[in-house]
Amino acid sequence: MSRPEAIIHRDGELLAAATAARLVTAIVDTQAARGAASVVLTGGRTGTAVLEQLRAAPARDAVDWSRVDFYWGDERFLPSGHPDRNETQARVALLDHVAVDPDRVYAMAAPDGEFGDDPEAAAAAYAELLAARATDDTYPAPVFDVCLLGVGEEGHTASVFPDSPAVHETGRSVVAVRDCPKPPPIRVSLTLPAIRNSAQVWLMTTGEAKAEAVAAALGGASEVALPAAGARGRRRTLWLLDRTAGSGVPAHSA
Repeated sequence: MSRPEAIIHRDGELLAAATAARLVTAIVDTQAARGAASVVLTGGRTGTAVLEQLRAAPARDAVDWSRVDFYWGDERFLPSGHPDRNETQARVALLDHVAVDPDRVYAMAAPDGEFGDDPEAAAAAYAELLAARATDDTYPAPVFDVCLLGVGEEGHTASVFPDSPAVHETGRSVVAVRDCPKPPPIRVSLTLPAIRNSAQVWLMTTGEAKAEAVAAALGGASEVALPAAGARGRRRTLWLLDRTAGSGVPAHSA
């Protein structure tokens, strides 16, 4: 696994714009090398802002969107089209505005979908999808080119919360998460082993309320106590921060 690097931007708007530009470069370079690229999307204010910046950037047209596979790191187990679903936010921010291949957009199931109100079945189905698209024999999931993640005030990432059953999971790639400390209480999430099956992991967060968790994660906190500390990429792990979130971290500023 790679060692984490921190990059601090002046504010959240600049962070989102710079991350959007970084993502364009990563996708274009990967498509040039392999023909296609895969991205794991996240929700939340910063994750959505990155996609909005990407939609507005002229450089977005350098990407062949029909050759990008889109996955999600986690999903709120809410009906299709609900404004709080990460999928809905991603579609409004970017996916409905570029020429994606609908068959390459791999959303997690909703409770009004084929598995009904059964998040365990939804998680198992997503794990089966990932296994079917595995790119090598080392793990039953694709090697995601870029995995975008947010970070919570208490150090959760995706929907893996401190000292929860999900953070202790070592076998499954996707789990149902119940009794989340943040609403909604039921979610579906990649596990840390699945996240670590990414070439690059980018953790994005802003605000003074995140500073303590960021400093602890980069200071060597255990992933059980602070799950974001366990989110690492095979090749690169980036913490993309604004000045307030990164106030306790020595880093390169931008």
